[in-house]
Amino acid sequence: MRGLAVKGPLLLAASTAVAVMALAVRPASVGAQAPGSELTSQCASCHALTKPADATLDRLWSRKGPDLWYAGDKFNRDWLVAWLQKPTVIRPGGVLWFKHAKPGEPRDTIDSAAVEKHPAVDAATAGRLADQLLSLKSDGLVPEGAFKPEAANAAMGKLGFSKLRGCVACHQDAPGTGGVSGPELYDAGQRLRPDYVIAYTRNPQQFDPHIWMPTLTLSDPDLQRITGYVTSLGKESK
Repeated sequence: MRGLAVKGPLLLAASTAVAVMALAVRPASVGAQAPGSELTSQCASCHALTKPADATLDRLWSRKGPDLWYAGDKFNRDWLVAWLQKPTVIRPGGVLWFKHAKPGEPRDTIDSAAVEKHPAVDAATAGRLADQLLSLKSDGLVPEGAFKPEAANAAMGKLGFSKLRGCVACHQDAPGTGGVSGPELYDAGQRLRPDYVIAYTRNPQQFDPHIWMPTLTLSDPDLQRITGYVTSLGKESK
């Protein structure tokens, strides 16, 4: 699925997604560590904190925020603590980008005013929530050490991201450059753990069988290079 380009493709993609998607907001859960009470009270109304038992199209369509049941495999603590105190928009098009698409010329655009805003918390609360989030693991979906820095040629990874593998159609590697249907990645080096990036890129559907990010059947060298590039982004601004 591609980000905003010309009106026809966007509306076609949106209508296709609408036709097949639909989410129970508070699904039953299986096989996951129970989150803390503070995390539950602060986050469970919008995020899945345990692995959903019913990973259905209905659930995906209805959710208010991204799943967090594997947050401990995904996020770096320093970034998480800072972001919870001063949230920024990670998904330019919102959780479901086609819900915020509006007609325009020469192309459709995103109604940025309608994109969900995340509430901020104070520093002490951010630290506690971050620690609780980082205790949530995916039970083996993100193998430790899968990313091999010595195999990651960032220059080739950038070429793969922007031209050869189509990542830029949905993701931005610089503000305003790229698609809006996926999360921005220009601070991914601060935000995301490399082993998570490579595991999710290799097979997004193992995290949610109905997520629209395609499985591209990339070779391991491609995965290593793209992960090396993505996780280099934003580190220079720390």
